[in-house]
Parts: sequence; structure tokens; C-alpha cells
Amino acid sequence: MNAVLKPQSTACPLVNAAFLANPYPTYQALREAGPIHWSDEFFGGAWLLTDHADVEMVLRDPRFSAQRTGAWVKDREESPGELGEFQRLFARALLFLDAPDHPRIRKVLQVGFKPSVIQELEPFIAQTVTHLFDQAEAADSFDFIEQVARPLPVHVMTRLMGIEPTRRSNFMLWSDDLAAFIGTPLPTRAQARRAQASLVAMGEFFDVLLKHKRQKPGDDLTTRLLQAEAAGQIQGGPELLAQCAMLLFAGHETTRHLLGNGLQALLTHPEQWRRLKQEPALLPSAVREFLRFDSPVQYTGRRVVTDLVLHGQLLRRGDLVLPLIGAANRDPARYTKPDALDIARNEGASLAFGSGPHVCIGAAITRMEAEMVFGQLLQRWPDLRLRNAEPQWGTNPAYRGLTSLPLRQPLAMLATH
Repeated sequence: MNAVLKPQSTACPLVNAAFLANPYPTYQALREAGPIHWSDEFFGGAWLLTDHADVEMVLRDPRFSAQRTGAWVKDREESPGELGEFQRLFARALLFLDAPDHPRIRKVLQVGFKPSVIQELEPFIAQTVTHLFDQAEAADSFDFIEQVARPLPVHVMTRLMGIEPTRRSNFMLWSDDLAAFIGTPLPTRAQARRAQASLVAMGEFFDVLLKHKRQKPGDDLTTRLLQAEAAGQIQGGPELLAQCAMLLFAGHETTRHLLGNGLQALLTHPEQWRRLKQEPALLPSAVREFLRFDSPVQYTGRRVVTDLVLHGQLLRRGDLVLPLIGAANRDPARYTKPDALDIARNEGASLAFGSGPHVCIGAAITRMEAEMVFGQLLQRWPDLRLRNAEPQWGTNPAYRGLTSLPLRQPLAMLATH
């Protein structure tokens, strides 16, 4: 097939209220119209891919680069260098690096996510989940997002990194600003400035923490990063600070949306809730299905490294490609009845945590948090119900999640635990 130039942009904006409430009909329509589409809506123009095979290929293929922050940040500036501090940290995060820097830094970070480290975290996670649910029981109302899904991953990541709990609320606010910038199809200058302020604030916080850890090392990931710096495995300054900041951000966004989206899906499919109560051994499988069914990360981005042809379209060097993870995870060519929630599904892992070199480094911790949360929910409130029929979805199309999830009368349904 002969390559052609970029087609006309999609006729209507993809991201609207209906899409934010339920993006999956839009993904289906795109898939049925063809495997690749050009859209002016995202970052000044991007190729959209919906098929599982294409999305996985882009995530694994070195012809598609994760280094994509330069123009993204520069286009938001009113004056040259206005967002220079943002780019200095942003561009050094693992999320936006290719080889050789990416495997070098990932190897360093991987030490903090070894099975032995995760096993040591297990009692703390269980205790924290219990504490959050105990607080929810004592309150007049119970918003699952605000009282459990939002704070839990920050508790866990700050513990992993050896951070005292007094700054947790700051991290949640900083994370919100970064998510708004990264996940908006075309960020405003105001969003870019807020993201810079929050990323710089995180960097300043970690700068102080690292100085403290140099004097008083601990058994935590921050200390391990300092040891790697001393061994020449990771650079100090922006490279070290960027990893610290983005670890907290990534862990928070993925986990809280998995918890909220998963519970929303489970409670709107009562037959699946009943089956999980009857067969609690299905809990790991259920968490994998929640990730597939309503992925916390709906898409990511890559830049084309060299001109290539894909499905008859010429992708030029520097073009932005958006692998639509949410669409890939509902691809009927990959999954049986993809729009059905099936907690016993046994068709392999989804692409919710990515694939290839950039697969989520903290996936095991995220799954552990989710299994503990849903396990305790089943034990405490076996007759749990949603309070509102209409879910309150956020406005971020990349990081799909609920802003609120009120649950009905938890005090009245308290079970022995």
C-alpha cells in the first residue's frame, strides 16, 4: 500500500462530556473506522492507535521514543525559558527517557521494588487500609475516593521512600497539578505554570530530604538512590530529584484510579460482586480485570524516531503517536466479550501498566494495595451499595478516574471484622 500524507483531522472533538463519562463507544467507533487516525486535538496533532497489537508494538518498539517533553513544554511558554526549571526536571524523569539512560536509571530504581521489599511493605499496607476504613466507619458519610483511594497510595509511597507523614497532603495537591498538565490534550499556560510550581516544590522538598538522608541514612528507597549516586549509577541534581518526584506522582495517579474505577465497576455489576464474595480466591484475577475494564491510564505518548509507514500512513520523524491503552484493553481481537466485566477472565495481562521497557515499575505494589482494599471491603461491608447512580468522573482524559464515590450507609452495614 502506498503511503499517504496525514489525513484530515477527526471531524469532531473526541474529548467532550460524553467521552469523559464513557470513552469506550468513541474508541469502538475509531476502531471500526480504521486502525490509525490523525487528530489535531492532542498537543497540536497526533496519530491515534486503538488496536491492541498496534498499541503494544508502539510501547515496545525503539522506533517510538518516550522523549517527548521538549516541544510539549516549550509550546506553553510566553517567553523563552519561562518553564526552563520545569523542563530541567520533567525531561529527566524515567517516564520520558530512552536507552541508555532509561535502563541505567530503571535498574537503580528496581532495587526499591524487589519482591523482598514489597513483602516487607505488606503489613504496613494492611494496617493503613484498616486504619482508613476505621476512620470511614466513624464518619457521618463515606466517600471512598476522598477517604481511601486518594490517601492510600501516598501513605504507601511515602513509607517506601522514608518520608515522614506530615507532608502527604502537599504531595496529593502537587500530583493533581502534574496530572492536569500531562493528561490534558492541549495544556494551557496556566496549567503549565501550576505544574512547574508543583514539580519545583517537590524537587525542593526532596532536596532537603536527600540532605537529611545523607546524614542519617535509612532502610528506604531514598537512601538506596543516594547509595546509587555515590556509586556513580545515577546522577545527582535534576536526575535524582526527578526520579523522586515522579515516583510519588506515578504511584498516586495509577493506584487511586484503579481503586475507584474498580469499585465503581464491581458495584454496577452486582453479579460480579456476589461472585467475588462467594469466591474470594478470585481477588487477584478481579484486580487484573478492573485494570483492563476501565484502565487508570487511558493513553500515553511516543515520538517517531525515524520515518516509517504504518497502516498505509507515513509517520514522519518527530510526529507524536498516542497509543490508546483504554481502547486496546477493549479490543475484540484480543479479548472475548471485551465490554463485559468478568472477574474470572483468564486471557493474560492487559496493557494497563504498559508494556516493554516502560512497563510500570510499581505494578506489584499497586496490585497489592488493590487486593487488600477490595478484600477488606468484602469482609466489612458485604452488602455495600453506591449512594449515587451517576458517577462523578474527572475531566482528565488520560488519567481516568472518579472525583467522588459516595457509598451507602457504611455504618448500617458494618459486619464483624
